[in-house]
Amino acid sequence: MQPNVVFGNAPLEGANRGGWFMGHFITPSDDPRSLSNLEVKWGVHKAGEGRTQWATNVEATTLSILVKGRFRLQFPEQEIVLSSEGDYVLWLPGVPHYWSAEEDSTILTVRWPSKSGDSVATPTQGEQS
Repeated sequence: MQPNVVFGNAPLEGANRGGWFMGHFITPSDDPRSLSNLEVKWGVHKAGEGRTQWATNVEATTLSILVKGRFRLQFPEQEIVLSSEGDYVLWLPGVPHYWSAEEDSTILTVRWPSKSGDSVATPTQGEQS
């Protein structure tokens, strides 16, 4: 029987999944954190860490909120720097992005829906037509 209340520790529970602790990838499927409509990540990134290749979510909308640190996100048309606690950026499906932590940073990311294989590598902007 599925519990009505679940508690835990996001960094510990997401440690084996790159910080993701809620979403379609949680097993067993009767766990309340196993969701197809939402996934949540507690991202802890050291200064200088980043993803240097463009990635795009095919169907998911993404919201990233700065908990602490300084975090830079690059989009095709603009660069966003999250520098104050609570700064956030939301982007729609189909928007390429990459990121870097300028300081040790903690980011809470919510993405919906939660679908396997939705995040795909994309060519660099110079290669796109």
